[in-house]
Amino acid sequence: MSEQIKHECGIGLIRLLKPMKYYQVKYGNSLWGLSKMYILLEKMRNRGQDGAGLGCVKLNVPPGVRYHARAREIESPPLNNLFKKIESRRKELRLKFPKEDNNNPEFLNEHYEFAADVYLGHLRYGTHSSNSIDACHPVSRISNWRNRSLLLAGNFNMTNVDELIAKLLELGQHPRHSTDTETVLEKIGHFLDEENKELYTQLKEKYPEDTDLEIAFKISENLDIRKIFSSSAKAWDGGYVMGGIVGNGDAFIARDPNGIRPCFYYYNEEFLVAASERAAISTVFGLQPEEISELPPAHILSVKALSNEIKIQPFTEAREKRSCSFERIYFSRGTDKDIYTERKDLGRHVVPNVLKAIDYDVDNTVFSFIPNTAEIAFQGLIEGLQQFMDDHKVQKIRSMGSEMSLEALSELIHKKPRVERAVIKDVKMRTFIATDDSRSDLVSMVYDTTPGILRPGIDNLVCIDDSIVRGTTLNESILKMLARLNPKKIIIVSSAPQIRYPDCYGIDMSRIDKLIAFNAAIDLIYERNMHSLIHQTYDTIRELKANNLLHTRNVVQDIYAPFSEEEISDKIAQILKPKGFPVPVQIVYQPLSNLPMSIPNHTGDWYFSGNYPTPGGNRVSNQSFLNYYDKIDGRAYQIPMF
Repeated sequence: MSEQIKHECGIGLIRLLKPMKYYQVKYGNSLWGLSKMYILLEKMRNRGQDGAGLGCVKLNVPPGVRYHARAREIESPPLNNLFKKIESRRKELRLKFPKEDNNNPEFLNEHYEFAADVYLGHLRYGTHSSNSIDACHPVSRISNWRNRSLLLAGNFNMTNVDELIAKLLELGQHPRHSTDTETVLEKIGHFLDEENKELYTQLKEKYPEDTDLEIAFKISENLDIRKIFSSSAKAWDGGYVMGGIVGNGDAFIARDPNGIRPCFYYYNEEFLVAASERAAISTVFGLQPEEISELPPAHILSVKALSNEIKIQPFTEAREKRSCSFERIYFSRGTDKDIYTERKDLGRHVVPNVLKAIDYDVDNTVFSFIPNTAEIAFQGLIEGLQQFMDDHKVQKIRSMGSEMSLEALSELIHKKPRVERAVIKDVKMRTFIATDDSRSDLVSMVYDTTPGILRPGIDNLVCIDDSIVRGTTLNESILKMLARLNPKKIIIVSSAPQIRYPDCYGIDMSRIDKLIAFNAAIDLIYERNMHSLIHQTYDTIRELKANNLLHTRNVVQDIYAPFSEEEISDKIAQILKPKGFPVPVQIVYQPLSNLPMSIPNHTGDWYFSGNYPTPGGNRVSNQSFLNYYDKIDGRAYQIPMF
């Protein structure tokens, strides 16, 4: 995707299952776990993160020694600056204790707060919260009672924040912020407190002679993380993977009932690791993909502090699995073997539409891609084109047979798609910047065209992109750059289908008026004098909202119903073509019907189809349309109740 859009967050959990001395002896590094967490986060740092954080807990430290630590960073580049901050503390120790071995496990355990047994790392991609330290994960709820302290981080977005806040108010709480992070933290914290109270009463009756300190140790042994999380999650509507560490060292990671957000894990006798991306775990720990397991939807993976007991249990009833397909198309690393195959298939399956767009004139067409993340889909596109050409060769040879000269036969056999790097990104510069105002100027500088690779006015130019969401960069920069090559026609191909509906599960796409497909549909409605459809859609949504039924149906689907995919694609091309542009432009999208063929195991296609996996998705989509109609400049995640 050549335009700005923010990724959902990334999360990593590492639990060391051996004493620190073990890693110092075997790997020569007492901070082996900390080092692995840095690399794990680095491998999930795909693009655009605006914050990074790390929390950790020590299992066996005496009272008076800090048992937990947390660091967060928003200064760019946040991940690098985060670990510089963490490392600077170790440098201070070298100066303070010059005679001590700075790799000694006992010394580090006592003096270095980030020498720990459990690590929880996070990469933040802001959706609708401010870019501040307070918005970075892990968030914390700290108490003098270790069993009541909590570090929490997640890749999530809740669609019913207003309802969750109302439930906190019913409990007598006073939330400091009206965010899903705050509500989730306080909800888990509430049930963590309740579990502590219940266990204290039970254990005090069973062991009346025990001191409160002894009871506290028994509470730690008996904390039921699955029960706590299950009670907390009952009212949640959204997509999530969230991990946490209780102050006693109990750790967990859990996945939503529809499996919307991804989570993978692996463990052996030395460590447990869980993360948002399988490829990251594979690379960092030298594992084969088949060794890494996917955490099932509606399940929680937990590990006890003292016993190291690992459990994978359901915490609620699983629903239809609707794992996010857009994550596979664009966000996750293409080095995952399944994602690699899926992206190639996306490129291969769009070939018939591309051939139609160039009137099957492969000889006079140059094929390229933009940006670099589209390269895998491009490879599939070229393989599909090559198959088309090979089939054509067979048919021609069969029809002409001996009538062909050896020269003509040789020329025919050696024909292949013309592949060129029409646009090359200057890797020294970054386009993923915060402000849209300066983005178009920057894009024109970071991308270079390659003059002379096209025959002016003769060759078509086909460029494949991962997806086209808003089209802003195409309109303001990319098309103008491609026009410098003087093609006969420019065809921009999206390996993803038309993105028609807002997302509400962790990606910054909650405003429907920012989606180019929606604007194209609205333009078609006005052109065809169908204005009443807009007003009718608005009235229907208003009525649903008045009756508290906003979640029951995605009424916005009615806006697209009168039009074919091709009609909307053609209108998108008209909108994105700059005024007075000298070259014909066509936009080719992946047909939605191709998506299950390319990505069969990730059926979460709500961006494209409007079929949301939870009721909250309908709610957000409908509210987003109301905001558009009423000219409210805001996101639709949270609907005020008070």
